[in-house]
Amino acid sequence: MATAHLSPCSSSLKHYKTQLFSDFIVVPRKSCFSTWVSQVQSRIHARKHFQLKSSNGHPLNAVSLQDSLAGKPLANNHSEPQEIEASVTASSEKVGSTLSITVVGASGDLAKKKIFPALFALYYEDCLPEDFTVFGYARTKLTDEELRHMISKTLTCRIDKKENCEDKMDQFLKRCFYHSGLYSSEEHFAVLDSRLKEKEAGKLSNRLFYLSIPPNIFVDVAKCASLRASSATGWTRVIVEKPFGRDSESSGELTRSLKQYLREDQIFRIDHYLGKELVENLSVLRFSNLVFEPLWSRNYIRNVQFIFSEDFGTEGRGGYFDNYGIIRDIMQNHLLQILALFAMETPVSLDAEDIRNEKVKVLRSMQPLLLENVIVGQYKGHNKGSKSYPAYTDDPTVPKGSLTPTFAAAALFLNNARWDGVPFLMKAGKALHTKRAEIRVQFRHVPGNLYKRNFGTDLDKATNELVLRLQPDEAIYLKINNKVPGLGMRLDRSDLNLLYRSRYPTEIPDAYERLVLDAVEGERRLFIRSDELDAAWALFTPLLKELEEKKIVPELYPYGSRGPVGAHYLAAKHNVRWGDLSGEDS
Repeated sequence: MATAHLSPCSSSLKHYKTQLFSDFIVVPRKSCFSTWVSQVQSRIHARKHFQLKSSNGHPLNAVSLQDSLAGKPLANNHSEPQEIEASVTASSEKVGSTLSITVVGASGDLAKKKIFPALFALYYEDCLPEDFTVFGYARTKLTDEELRHMISKTLTCRIDKKENCEDKMDQFLKRCFYHSGLYSSEEHFAVLDSRLKEKEAGKLSNRLFYLSIPPNIFVDVAKCASLRASSATGWTRVIVEKPFGRDSESSGELTRSLKQYLREDQIFRIDHYLGKELVENLSVLRFSNLVFEPLWSRNYIRNVQFIFSEDFGTEGRGGYFDNYGIIRDIMQNHLLQILALFAMETPVSLDAEDIRNEKVKVLRSMQPLLLENVIVGQYKGHNKGSKSYPAYTDDPTVPKGSLTPTFAAAALFLNNARWDGVPFLMKAGKALHTKRAEIRVQFRHVPGNLYKRNFGTDLDKATNELVLRLQPDEAIYLKINNKVPGLGMRLDRSDLNLLYRSRYPTEIPDAYERLVLDAVEGERRLFIRSDELDAAWALFTPLLKELEEKKIVPELYPYGSRGPVGAHYLAAKHNVRWGDLSGEDS
C-alpha cells in the first residue's frame, strides 16, 4: 500500500492541533499557511457559540480565569475572538513578523547538548519561520563567533538528509548571537532587548525565552525579561525547565512568583518525557484502535508498570542530585505524567485544555501514597572483574552519610470506577543493570483457560502483556500465547512486535524538537499546567516529608545490579511480577 509522505511540519500532519488564543497568533510556515488560516477561522466561529465548563471551573478550551488574571501580564496580548479573527486575516498576509528565541543559560550542558541541536533540527526541517534569530544569554563572556563555534560541535543532521548539511549549519549559525549579562540585572536585559530590536528591524516581534538555568533564578529572569525584554507588539512565552520546586510549598511559591510577571498561558513548564515519540503515540494507540480501548480498564488489566532505569550513577552531578533524589527527579514528574496520560478518560477533543483537564482528574483521584507501599534504595560500590564501580556516597559532591535515594519503587492506586483496585507500579533508579524506559501493561489471566496445564503452575507465563518501550530502540509489542509448529501441543509466548527502526527508517525527532516547536506554535498539550503541578506535588509531598523526618535508610544495592530486593517484595505484596525482570526481553 502506498504511503503518503508528509513534511513533519505540514498542516496535514498537524491539522489536529487546536491553538489557544490568549495571545497573538503564531504564523506557520508559508507552505501551509492558507489551509491553517481557514481552520483557525472555523474554530473561532465554533467557539463563539458555546463553551463547556470543566470540573475545575474553567472553560475546557481556555486557560482558567484564575490563571489568566493572576499576576501582572508580561505583555498585553489578550484578544477577544473578533480581534483574533482580524489578527488572523492580517497575519495571513505575513506582513513583517519575526521570531526571536533567547536561550537563557546558553553556556550550560542542556543548552549545548539539547536545545541548540533541537533548534537546528527544526530549522533543517523548515519548521521555523523564515525570519527568526537565536540569542544565547549567560554570565559567561563570549562573542557571537565563540558561541557559534561552541554549539557547532553538537549540531548534527538527520541520518537520511545529509546532502546539504554543511550549508544548512552555516545558515543556522549566522542567525545565532550571544549576549553576556547577569540573570538578575534589568539593565543587562534592557541591552538584550535593544539587540533583539535591531534584529527584528521594526517587524511584529514574537519572543520565546527558554530558561535553561537552575530553578533558584527562574523568578529573577522572569522579572527581568518581563520588565525589560518582552515583546511590545507580539507574544512573549517562557519555557521553564524542571524541577518545579521540591514540594507543594516551594512549588506553589515558585508558581505565585512567576505569575507576578507572567500569565499562566505564557508559562510553558517542560517535561521532556512528554515529547517522546512513544508517549505521543500512547493516546493514539488507545483511542484510535478499537482492539485496545474496550480493554483499558480494571476488567481486563491486572496491573500497569512504569519503569525507568539508568546504567550509570550521578557521575559528578551528585551535589545537584542529592538535593532532590530519584523520587523528585523522575517519579513525581516523568513517570507520574505518563501515568496520567495512560489512565485518563477520553477527552472531549485534542484541545490542550481538554487533555490537561482529564490528566488533572486522574491526579486528584489518586489514593494517598503510603510509606508501606514505597521502597527506597541507594547504590553501593561494586567490583566486576577488573573494573571497580563507586558507591553513591563516593561521589565527592555528595555529603557523607547521605540518605538520598537513588532508587525508588512505589505502588499507587486510583479511586475511580475504571481503575479501582488496579496497582500502578513505578520503579526508577540509577546505576542499574540496563538503561530503559517503558510502560508494561499486564492483562488478567484467561478465566477457565483450556491450556493452563501446558503452562504448569506459573500462570504468569500465560499472561498477555502490552509493552511500550520509550527508550532505547523505541518499540511496541504485545506478548501472546502461540502454538509451536509440530505434531505435539507445545505453547510458546511470542511477540507481535512493532520495532520503530524497522518499520520507520527515518530518524525519530528528539523530544526537545517537538516541545520547542509546540511552544513556538502555542500548543500547550504536552506542557504542565499549574493545577497539574499542584496535584502531583500534593500526592508526593507527604511521602517525601515522612521519608526525611523519619530518616528512612535506603536499602543498598550493588552498582550494575537489578536494584534492591525490597522492590520484588513490594511487587509480590500486590500480586505483581516486574515485567522487565522476566529475562525474556531484558
